Amino acid sequence: MSRRRVPVPPAPGLADLTPDARLRRLELTVTRRLDGLLHGQYRGLLPGPGSEVAGSREYRPGEDEVRRMDWAVTARTTVPHVREVDADRELSTWLLVDASASMEYGTATLDKRELAVAAVAAVGFLTVGVGNRLGAQVLTPDGVQRYPARSGRTHLLGLLRALLAAPRAGEHDGVGTPPTLVDGLAALERTATRRGLVVVVSDFLDGLPDDPADPPPWAAGLRRLAVRHQVLAVEVTDPRELELPDVGLVTLVDPETGRHREVWTGDRGLRERYARAAAAQRDQVRRALRRSGATHLALRTDRDVSADIVRHVHAQRRLAAAPATTAATRGGGV
Repeated sequence: MSRRRVPVPPAPGLADLTPDARLRRLELTVTRRLDGLLHGQYRGLLPGPGSEVAGSREYRPGEDEVRRMDWAVTARTTVPHVREVDADRELSTWLLVDASASMEYGTATLDKRELAVAAVAAVGFLTVGVGNRLGAQVLTPDGVQRYPARSGRTHLLGLLRALLAAPRAGEHDGVGTPPTLVDGLAALERTATRRGLVVVVSDFLDGLPDDPADPPPWAAGLRRLAVRHQVLAVEVTDPRELELPDVGLVTLVDPETGRHREVWTGDRGLRERYARAAAAQRDQVRRALRRSGATHLALRTDRDVSADIVRHVHAQRRLAAAPATTAATRGGGV
């Protein structure tokens, strides 16, 4: 008598899990991959000088920046001095998370919105510490959801739980106009008054002009934030947004407007034009982010988010260490 083999059900994906189970999975993934690899308790995702004055010392030509001159001490001693600063011991991190309809698209393991939550989890687990605070504003189809800046792991887990359970486009009541990225940046500018780290997670497709020479409407708000804060722009994309597969006739739907269009993907020329247009669009976003003064981190739904963040932080630290190495070489160091 042969036994009937019972098929083993596939492992649940991130979208099939309850918010609490998804949180545990996110925390385990992020902490296992990133814990101990990047930095200590008081070093951030974007390295930079502190802001707490710790005294003065004599100016070293070729090593010190003129903007750090301590003119009061220089006037008293008649010898040029610069201010010394300590690294900030309390980091305020503000998140702006795009949860609009375009972020619900995905053809890989995660959709763009779930990848955005994973990126927020990585930032949160890396910046959580004694005295560090984390606040957020989430752009949902129903409006802007605001979460005050608080410290502690419990607050971070509550924020992630709210992001996972945020309403999607199909659950929108249809009353009012969904907020734009410009609205979110303006609200964040009013809220984040203390200097810190600002992380904007989006696909940055909101209001992107057809002419690449024209700046996106959100560029000005991002530039204003970068004047006061360290800004990290996390661009979330999906591989199918960059190229079309040859799968015959498909119906494409704009998640923001609901417009439908049938496309014959068997046309090679069409696929090539689509790939060129998508590449030009992403170049347009990268240029706008660079000109705004934000640091750019690109994430894809078909890649390992933890590995991409590790590479990004290491690259930023090498860039930050390069001026010091050059100055030491000029001064006779190895």
